[in-house]
Amino acid sequence: MTTHLTLAEAADLLTDGMTVALGGMTLYRRPTAFCRAVLMRPRRPQRLTLLGFTHGIDADWLIGGGCVSVVRSCYVGLESFGLAPMFTQRASTDALTVLEETEASLGCGLRAQMAGIGFMPSMAWLGTDLPALRPDVKTITDPYTGETLMAFPAIPVDVAVLHALEADDYGNVSLNHNTAIDLELAAVARTVIVTYERRVPELHKTADRLIIPSPVPSVLVHAPQGAWPTSCAPLYPLDGEAILAYLDACAEGDFEGYLRQLDRLNVGSDPRT
Repeated sequence: MTTHLTLAEAADLLTDGMTVALGGMTLYRRPTAFCRAVLMRPRRPQRLTLLGFTHGIDADWLIGGGCVSVVRSCYVGLESFGLAPMFTQRASTDALTVLEETEASLGCGLRAQMAGIGFMPSMAWLGTDLPALRPDVKTITDPYTGETLMAFPAIPVDVAVLHALEADDYGNVSLNHNTAIDLELAAVARTVIVTYERRVPELHKTADRLIIPSPVPSVLVHAPQGAWPTSCAPLYPLDGEAILAYLDACAEGDFEGYLRQLDRLNVGSDPRT
C-alpha cells in the first residue's frame, strides 16, 4: 500500500546504519529535495551507506552533512563542474569509506538481490587487481565448465529514493526513458520513496514514459522542482549557476552556511521562482 507523506515525514524514515540508494544519474533527476529535507532534520541520520551507479550533488550534500560512512558507486562528482567537494574532502580522511565498485559488481549484486540468491557469478574482475581491494568478493568454480568465476554478493537495500515526473491517484509513478538503474533499485529496496513533480488522475504508458506501478512505491511525496538544481527533462534544465554557488561555498569552507541558505528556500522549489 502506498502512503502519501510530506518531505519532512519521508525524511524521518531514514534511520542510522541504513543502506540508501539514490536514483537518477549524475546531475539528472536526482532526489535533491528529499536530501535537503534529511539535512534539515533536528538530528540527521548517521552511518548511512549510499548506493548508486553514479552519485551527484545530492549525495555530496549528505556526505558533507555527516550522514554517510560508506559510499558504493562507480563515480561521485559533478560532471563538467568538477569534483564533488565534500566527497573529495571526506574520502581523503578516515571519515568516509569508499567501497571499490564497478558497474559489473553493482549490477551483479543487484541482480542477485532481485533473484533472492546470495551471489551472482560473472567473469568481471578476473585478471584484475580489484579482488584484492574487495576480499568479500570471492571466486567460485563453475560446476559445468570448471571455469573460475567471480561471485559478487547480493546487495540488500533498505531504502531507495527516486524522483519522478508524475504520480497518479492510484500510486503509479512515471519516469522518462533515462531511467539509469531506478527500476532495479525499486525492485530490490524494502522501502521505495518517490518524490514527484505533479499529480495526475491516471497514468497511461506512452512512447516517452515508463511507469513504475503501484504498489512498488511505498511512499509518495509531492515535491515540485524536487530535482533542482539538477535537471528533470523535459520539465526543467540543469541550474549551472546554483551548482557553481555550491562549489564556491565549499571552497570557502562554508558548507554549513550553504545548508542554512538552503533551509531558507522553499524545499522542492527553484528559488528563482
